[in-house]
Formats: sequence, structure tokens, C-alpha cells
Amino acid sequence: MDYNTQRGKLVMREYGRNIQRMVEHLKDTDDRDERNRLAKAIIQVMGNVNPHLRDVSDFTHKLWDHLAIISNFELDIDSPYPTPNREDIYQKPERLEYQSVDDIKFKHYGKIIQEMINTAVDFPEGEEKDFLIEVICTQMKKSFVTWNRENVNDEQIFNDLLYLSNNKLKIPEGLKLKEAREFLPKKSNTPSNRKNLGRDKKMQKKRRK
Repeated sequence: MDYNTQRGKLVMREYGRNIQRMVEHLKDTDDRDERNRLAKAIIQVMGNVNPHLRDVSDFTHKLWDHLAIISNFELDIDSPYPTPNREDIYQKPERLEYQSVDDIKFKHYGKIIQEMINTAVDFPEGEEKDFLIEVICTQMKKSFVTWNRENVNDEQIFNDLLYLSNNKLKIPEGLKLKEAREFLPKKSNTPSNRKNLGRDKKMQKKRRK
């Protein structure tokens, strides 16, 4: 009995063990012309096994690359495409640099708000700058309510803006923001919600009794 645990490791599982056996046989073929003929036949089988790859650009090129990978880059054939290098295939991506959350003074406002404030600081004085400040304050209040679910007054938002801008921004005179409740999602008045509301009222009456 031939068990999977006794077999060699599959290089690319999506092609299965039979194709891997074909590639092993291809590597053991001495005649170069015969190897080229077998390689083209295996490529056709690989395309039939994974037809979804036909949606990928350079479909045939991708198959020849996979053939090289399955062979452990040990094929000596006349490939229509340059044989990929092992280093290029298995190269680890460079580490991405993420901004530390410690750099954000108020996490509930986020990084974008800070960037908007920095832009507003360098904006020329005038109506457009006042409008930009109003937009920033509105978004700050919306973010505050969304993440904290607390009522917040305009004064706190204005103070936070001044702090984040190092007191370089001035609050436009008479600026008034929307009420906090206007930023919360409104309950849908669907039949199911009305039914639940009625049920909740009945439960409250029973508790009072």
C-alpha cells in the first residue's frame, strides 16, 4: 500500500502528485529533444488541471515558471521563457515600516486628522482655511462619538484641535458643530424594529409590576 506519508513532499499542491511524477520522469530523460517534447506535453496537462490560470496575464509564461519550480529548477530544456531564479521566487519581501501608534496623540482621531491639521496650519488665511477647520472639527467630533460613544461638547473638540496644531490654528468665530447624536447611526423604523421596540416596552412594564 502506497501512503501519502511515505511519499515525497508535493512542491505545488495545486498540480497534484501525478504531474510531479511526470516532471521527475522528465528530469530523468536523457535525450534533450525528448525532454523538450515531454515538457510541452506536461505544460498542456498543467493548463488543463488549473484552468483558472487562464484568467492570469501571461498564462503560458506562468505555467513554464511553475514547471521550473516543480522540478526544483533542475530542468535542462529549451523553454520559450527565461527560467526564473530560485532567489527571485523565494525572495522575502522587504519589511514595511509602520508608524507607531505612540506617535498619535489622540488615537480616536487617528493619523489622517493629524495630517489634515498639519495641512490647515500651512493654509493661507481666509474663508477656505476657516472652512477646512470646520471640516476637521466636524470629523473630529464624529470620530470622538463613534469610538467613545460619549456626549462631547464643541469646546473639547476645539481644545483638542488647538493642542494638535500646537496653537497654530484659530477657531473661526461663531463656529458651531452638529450635535453628537446626529453622528450616531439612526435606528431603522422597519417592522422588525417596531416589533422589538414593542416587546421591550412590555418587558419594562412587567419589571415595574
